[in-house]
Amino acid sequence: MEPLSPVYLSAIAAQTGGLSAFLGGFAATFLGTLLALNVKGRTGSLAIGFSVTSSVAFIVAVVGSTATVAALHPDGPAGRVGSAGFAQVVMSIGFVLGLYALLISLGLSGWSRSKGTGWTTSIAAALGIILVTGMVVSFG
Repeated sequence: MEPLSPVYLSAIAAQTGGLSAFLGGFAATFLGTLLALNVKGRTGSLAIGFSVTSSVAFIVAVVGSTATVAALHPDGPAGRVGSAGFAQVVMSIGFVLGLYALLISLGLSGWSRSKGTGWTTSIAAALGIILVTGMVVSFG
């Protein structure tokens, strides 16, 4: 396997950080909405829990992204490129965990309204999970 260049990794980390910040904000807003609506029941509690998990995971991904970009910057202190490995792993795990938790939260959210809405949100989320999994697996 060919090692990836620091410039490429830095560009991917910057893109992942921006997307994580946006999705983390969405997840936090979604969480606030669920709490403000006083959603009750088991599925409501699960939706809230997955929304919290998503928000936190995306925050971790943003911090990992920032650390990766900083470690890979050509004008940074010498010897920092090796320290990007851990930050890159944290960024990747946070991003993927955030995506799955957000999709699950969205899928569960409809059940607090009605059975029909629950099926709709669950099917849409399941399709999203399948597509995200396909992309994650094919990307490596």
